[in-house]
Amino acid sequence: MTTKPVKPFATIDEQIDVLASRGLALDRAVADQWLRSIGYYRLSGYWYPYREIGNPRRADRLDRFVPGASFNDVVQLYEFDRKLRTLIHDGIERVEVALRSHLSYRIGSIGPLAYRDTTAFRPTFDHSAWLATARIRTDRARRHSEPIRHHEAKYNGELPIWVLTEVLDFADISKLYDGLLARDQWTLAEQLGVTVDDSALSANQRTKARKAHPLARWFEQLTVVRNTCAHHSRLWNRSFTPASTAGLRTIDDLRSLPEGQSERLYGALTVMGHLLQGTSPGTTWTGKVRSLIESSFVALPARTVAEMGFPEHWREERLWSPSAPSDLAEQ
Repeated sequence: MTTKPVKPFATIDEQIDVLASRGLALDRAVADQWLRSIGYYRLSGYWYPYREIGNPRRADRLDRFVPGASFNDVVQLYEFDRKLRTLIHDGIERVEVALRSHLSYRIGSIGPLAYRDTTAFRPTFDHSAWLATARIRTDRARRHSEPIRHHEAKYNGELPIWVLTEVLDFADISKLYDGLLARDQWTLAEQLGVTVDDSALSANQRTKARKAHPLARWFEQLTVVRNTCAHHSRLWNRSFTPASTAGLRTIDDLRSLPEGQSERLYGALTVMGHLLQGTSPGTTWTGKVRSLIESSFVALPARTVAEMGFPEHWREERLWSPSAPSDLAEQ
């Protein structure tokens, strides 16, 4: 493999010269401000789709921008993505808290320390690795957590599941759900408002779903989406860990999920919206997402919601209906 030397440092003025020479319409003063505040490399992910395609079969991008591309379009796309990350972070926070609550109640009903019992989990679950991670999270939180210090002092260091879950990351929580026995996964899924009609599935799909609830893979995907938001990374047109859609498509509000599997943002947004309706009654979250897309994305030249995996008639789906009020100012 032939390697290339690292690109040399370029001043802001030189960066602007490069963009202008490649056909990106811009105001130098405006471009200077954004490049200093956001950075050339971060913004490059947002002007990439405005670069001309070379070989259509490989979708290679040339250095030249498409005719009419402007720095202002790039900035608007960046701002849309930033606001969308904020909305998703808010939604996932509520999903995470609800999952923690239901998990701790379910496991706690077996016993406050039942999370240490390997028989409470499926044989394929790496229980020892999960416990090791839980210990790391506990050590990390001890200094700032009065509940942990209280339980360690009064109960000889024993932490009940309802205390432990409060210091775990979303990834730890989703892995714990994934490790549960199938009957417990199904019980928790229905408590979260995800009621799969397995009679509508094929025999093979039904067998797989009964062995492991399809929601487990969706929590895995939402973990990746959450981490993308937490690290302020580009979100709108990314692909994520694929999640099967067969089981969830039996639910009325989720029938617009793509057939087979989903790895684009639309699937994650739709599943989050359904979960929030079950865990946050009266939520206007889906209305806020819809309003942001309609006000900040659809008018952008050369951009289409299909790039995020949205189907053509997504607005007609009940979940995305404009009947619920939305207020972007709340964000």
